[in-house]
Amino acid sequence: MTGSMFLLRLADGYTMLIDCGTDLANRHSAAEFPFNPSEIDLVLLSHAHIDHSGNLPLLINAGYQGQILCTAATLDLTQLLLKDSAAISTRRLKEKSERRKVLEGGEPGIFLEKQVDEAAESFVSINFNERFEITTGCHITFIPTGHLLGAANIFVEVEENGTRKSLLFSGDIGRKNYPILQDPATAPQADYLICETTYGNRVHQNDTQKAEEILEKVIMQACVETPGRLIIPAFSVGRSQSILYTLNKLAKAGKLPALKIFADSPMAAESSRIYEKYPSLLNTEAAEIFRKHESLFDFDNLVHVENFKESKMISNYHEPCIIISSSGMLTGGRMTYHIKKNINNPFCTILMVGYSAEGTPGHDLMQGTRTLKIKGKSIPVAANIIKTDVFSGHGDLHDLLEFVKSQKKLKRIFLVHGEEDSMKDFKDTLASEGFVDVELPEKGQSYIF
Repeated sequence: MTGSMFLLRLADGYTMLIDCGTDLANRHSAAEFPFNPSEIDLVLLSHAHIDHSGNLPLLINAGYQGQILCTAATLDLTQLLLKDSAAISTRRLKEKSERRKVLEGGEPGIFLEKQVDEAAESFVSINFNERFEITTGCHITFIPTGHLLGAANIFVEVEENGTRKSLLFSGDIGRKNYPILQDPATAPQADYLICETTYGNRVHQNDTQKAEEILEKVIMQACVETPGRLIIPAFSVGRSQSILYTLNKLAKAGKLPALKIFADSPMAAESSRIYEKYPSLLNTEAAEIFRKHESLFDFDNLVHVENFKESKMISNYHEPCIIISSSGMLTGGRMTYHIKKNINNPFCTILMVGYSAEGTPGHDLMQGTRTLKIKGKSIPVAANIIKTDVFSGHGDLHDLLEFVKSQKKLKRIFLVHGEEDSMKDFKDTLASEGFVDVELPEKGQSYIF
């Protein structure tokens, strides 16, 4: 399951919320808070993705008045993602002629840009690897975890009633040798681990090949050997940057064919600027490219599509080309239009480049469905569907296992943020490695330790 949100209450009643995310499979449903938001003292945000941050404006609207602590890059990217969510909500309301109803508070689960602006006042950034006292006897540290610019594990140390305890919240664990980003850092030793399980029963299929090698091969097949168009559904924040950066490397190496590449996402362009704002968070290779060229993502034949009118005109471009747009799970955005116009085209290749949550059109397409439902209409799938996880920012089973095994004093492990099979399978894997005190918490379940 997605929609990360954990409540941590200390012995003196001080209460923290770690992440406040949207359930991506039910993102238009009302947010349900099984607590009184006005009683929360502090929010800690691991990273910007909507399944970790998307309900923050609703939390504040429901009465939360405290701060939201995160890294500086997470702050910038979260504001971008939340404003995009608000814009999507506004469009939906206009379509339904219900804007007035929402402004009067009558539409659950929806927030507008005004509420995002109000939420922005609550954000406070802190640096990676700085031990920060949030209340007497409690310190937090944000540990770099790759996955996304600014993403962190959150290490919480508590001293109360003469006893010291520590908890580690994984957020989403990144992978090594990922484009642009540094490798995840080793987290401090904790007593209790709350660990995500997105790839708890899977390994990356393309781990032995470089991203540019895989992408070059796909481009040659889809656009050169058989002249056609390559469509890449990609999240505007994170995945798009990895793809554009890889295309940039191919271009500079003289390995990119002379064809148009349409980056059809204004938000991706904005998030790319945020990536370039934080060169200290880049890996060595990306930092050197940025130092030498003053850009990570600029190369010949790259066309940034500004508005939806221009986006629709791409359908009239009949030369071989590449289209990169969002959303990566095909749940909305301009990609919905591109898929609808091309899913029945046998000269089109759709490259799925990462995880799609169960219940989304992207998941259905990756599972081999031959009929895709788009905006209520079923369309036969004639396009060539290719999958690669080389651009996935998630650590796989090996990475998760390495993350857990790096912890040498664990008293208990809680497996969260994954599909049911993934959590159960990862629990079995951990048991085979000698980890016996492993819990699979139900929604709303509480523990005392």
